[in-house]
Amino acid sequence: MKAVVQRVSYGAVKIKSENYFQEISQGYVILLGIRNGDSEKDAIFLADKCANLRVFEDQNEKMNLSLKDVNGEVLVISQFTLYGDAQRGNRPSFIEAAKPDVAIPLYEKFVQRLQEILTKEKVKVGIFGAMMEVQINNDGPVTIIIDSKIQP
Repeated sequence: MKAVVQRVSYGAVKIKSENYFQEISQGYVILLGIRNGDSEKDAIFLADKCANLRVFEDQNEKMNLSLKDVNGEVLVISQFTLYGDAQRGNRPSFIEAAKPDVAIPLYEKFVQRLQEILTKEKVKVGIFGAMMEVQINNDGPVTIIIDSKIQP
């Protein structure tokens, strides 16, 4: 499982066909990719890591504060294209990306775990598998990639 965590001053997702809109202020937009072989353990590890990641500045301008410390919000967007392989040719292959029957429960587990840590009100989501317009006002810019398979 892979998360691209972007520290934002604002984030939003719009799905025109569903008349759906969600937005956050200070916090993270997390692009979440799920691959074949991922498990609930990966979802929990990654959610815990994202929630506790310290990339907000403290009074000394050091990245030392977490989402909880700054009362931040999260917008989680499913993104199977994180597992696109474009090493050969010009058209990416997505064979590493998990199919929806595997990916959806893991995506939901990731979101549920974040909600347990941060509260439901602080965690917003897109719609899994939908064509979405995502607005990301990257703050810094700060972008961190976390892969659940690369653990100490």
